[in-house]
Amino acid sequence: MSDAALTERARKAGLAPEWIDASGRAQTVAPDTLRSVLDALGGYELADAQICGEERCFSIEEAAPGRRVAGIAVQLYGLRGSDGFGDLGALARLAREAGALGIDAIAVSPIHAPFLAAPDDISPYAPSSRLFLNPLYAAENLPDDGRDGLIDWPRAARDKIARLRERLTGAPIPCTDARLRDHARFETLDAHFRARGLYRWQDWPVAYRDPRGAEVDAFAREHAAEIDFHIALQKLTEESLAEAQAEARDAGMAIGPIADVAVGMSPHGSHAWSAPNEVLRGVTIGAPPDIFNPSGQNWGLTALSPGAGPAAFADTWSASMRHAGGVRIDHAMGLCRLWVIPEGGDPKDGVYLRYPMRMLLGTLAQVSRHHRAVVIGEDLGTVPDGFREAMRGAGILGMEVLWFQRDDRRFLAPERWSRQAAALTTTHDLPTVAGWWRGQDIDWLERLGRKSEHGDVAAERWARHEDRAHLWSAIGRGLEPSPEEPERVVQSALEFVGRTPCEIAIVPLEDVLGLAEQPNIPGTIDEHPNWRRRLPVGRSLSDAQSRASLEALVGTRR
Repeated sequence: MSDAALTERARKAGLAPEWIDASGRAQTVAPDTLRSVLDALGGYELADAQICGEERCFSIEEAAPGRRVAGIAVQLYGLRGSDGFGDLGALARLAREAGALGIDAIAVSPIHAPFLAAPDDISPYAPSSRLFLNPLYAAENLPDDGRDGLIDWPRAARDKIARLRERLTGAPIPCTDARLRDHARFETLDAHFRARGLYRWQDWPVAYRDPRGAEVDAFAREHAAEIDFHIALQKLTEESLAEAQAEARDAGMAIGPIADVAVGMSPHGSHAWSAPNEVLRGVTIGAPPDIFNPSGQNWGLTALSPGAGPAAFADTWSASMRHAGGVRIDHAMGLCRLWVIPEGGDPKDGVYLRYPMRMLLGTLAQVSRHHRAVVIGEDLGTVPDGFREAMRGAGILGMEVLWFQRDDRRFLAPERWSRQAAALTTTHDLPTVAGWWRGQDIDWLERLGRKSEHGDVAAERWARHEDRAHLWSAIGRGLEPSPEEPERVVQSALEFVGRTPCEIAIVPLEDVLGLAEQPNIPGTIDEHPNWRRRLPVGRSLSDAQSRASLEALVGTRR
């Protein structure tokens, strides 16, 4: 095939043979990459259907007429009030407490279904399926264990499942949901084959790779009790989530929980096994090289195929909206395009795959209105031209984060922030306010031996010295605090984002409590304790410092 014919075929499949990188330079995709991805896509050709283009997502104005609302963000596992890690019972208790203080929303870390047989695979952004929930978060209402420090996930997960197994042993569970039955079968098969050293369904005996095969049916009959257990786990977890949402509403919250929808799922998980025609095969998704990641990123995930059809996307979003007042769409640019990498390839050798954006925005708006759930899109990073306009035209709020709201190095005044966005002090992937002020993130940069934006660690520390002055001139009053005194800075930062015209201001619980460590450092595995930090024993919203910070936030919103 000639290069011209290859390029034409790629364009019909929604691939972009040319693209603009983060530095504004034009790039051309290698022919071998185009061939590999085209082979993976088969004969697919993109058709961007128009679906309800005028319909908009359910809005914060509809949820809370006439007011700008405030929310907090929590890492669910980090909450106190359970054994080993936080659960949906702890979320319900936090909702009661926060609602009484004027908080209208709680953004929650992803609670998608993991591989229960692999409790060391702990990233909430690499689930087995986004259609189902994480049973480890089922409410137990146990007293707090009083332990400080990091979560020991293998031990804690094993203990939780053992307690739930005792609780749920009983009669068969009726199940008319074919997708749920498939998920329960996968969980049972996955545990069975992991015990035999097979960790991916692609490595299982061929007969078990077909969810509709006779061998899978026979296995299901033989292991009916275990499959019933996994169905019961999902039903219990859904009840726990519904109770947390009810508690939030009873506490006066206009929105309640905001669920986090991961951009993709594991190619070795439940969804990819049970509905292979709905997902991308032969490629993984990630990000092209940029200033901070010059080699690019391969997230090792698959995603719904652009040809999966509106029902597959609607099912995924409905699963998160069913018992929530809103959702945050991780890497919202996936509604427009995704960077796909041939399986086993280098992240830099990828290509952008276009998605039917109009159809997806219309479908998302329909699902949002059906569930009366607001939608926030994570639009940070390299954003295609026109995407933010399309997103906001559909009623999806963007995200504006304090660290990025600058004109050169000076921080933007609050009135210059966009109304059609959620205002945030930080995210789970970025430094907390206290950590940034202290330079904790630079300490980690040095510890990890990572490349510095300013050349080396010494230059980074000098730049931070200047940036502290810029930040304080924007948010503070009086004498600038020292790096060892972040308390006033934290409170001033919360008050600052509260003053923005954004429809909602959301601050992480780590900032409310003035904590220095962030939940996750992207690109690390064992080098940093990602997704393992619990909130310190004895800390809560009733602390004097925490109450003052929340009052500063809520007071400026109303």
